[in-house]
Amino acid sequence: MANPLSKGWKYLMQSLDTKIEDNADPKVQIQQAAEASRRQHAELTKQAAAVIGNRNQLEMKMHRLQEDVQKLSNNARMAIQQADQANAAGDAAKAQELNQTAEVFASQLVTVEKELEDTKQMHAGAVESAKQAEAQKQQADMRFQEQQQQIQQLQQQVDQTKMQEATAQSVQQMNGMQSLQNDDSVPTLDSVRDKIEQRYAQALGAQELVEGSVQGRMDEIAAAGNDMRATSRLDQIRAEMKGELESGKGSEAASGAVVDAEGQEDAAGSADSNPYMGENK
Repeated sequence: MANPLSKGWKYLMQSLDTKIEDNADPKVQIQQAAEASRRQHAELTKQAAAVIGNRNQLEMKMHRLQEDVQKLSNNARMAIQQADQANAAGDAAKAQELNQTAEVFASQLVTVEKELEDTKQMHAGAVESAKQAEAQKQQADMRFQEQQQQIQQLQQQVDQTKMQEATAQSVQQMNGMQSLQNDDSVPTLDSVRDKIEQRYAQALGAQELVEGSVQGRMDEIAAAGNDMRATSRLDQIRAEMKGELESGKGSEAASGAVVDAEGQEDAAGSADSNPYMGENK
């Protein structure tokens, strides 16, 4: 059975890691990844340099051992020659010493030659390791360059994402303001305008009603006055026509009397002038 404390501790740490991961700044994480990439590249470069350095060191040692082999070989040869010369001269003691010296040089030569052979074998392996290290170093350089480009792209994406988030937040704020304007509890400019125009129109209508009623009364009074004057005038015209009619009848009667008198006078004159008219009658 699992330990509850250990299980709870692991759960708590995992929960904290998840919260930190969710709330972490992408730029900080990019910097951390970039720093890890640089450290890894630097470590690979250091290891490759160590391998190549080992090859170079073995090469230097091999050259030195080759020189030692050549020197010891020359010394051994010279000691043998001198020993032979001493034997030829009859100096056996000196010849023996020179032979012993030659043997020492030969012994050292064998040791150096053995070391040189071992060094050559190690150098061959170092050469192969150095080739692999150089190839890995080139791959590491290419991978590091790609990572740097990816890091730069990620940084640009983070900047673009922040700009888009800021734009989206501004749009949301604008939408929130629009929803506030559409809220029934908050008066809008259109509703306020409608109310003001409605009250103004009602005020104009009331004014028109008041003006219409006063003007109507004034028109009625004026019309009544006009009717009275028209009636009075009509009566006056009728009276004048009646007077003219009566006056015309009197004139016609007088004119008729004058005409009769003139006719009688004319008749009398005609009788006087024509003596036969009386007799005929």
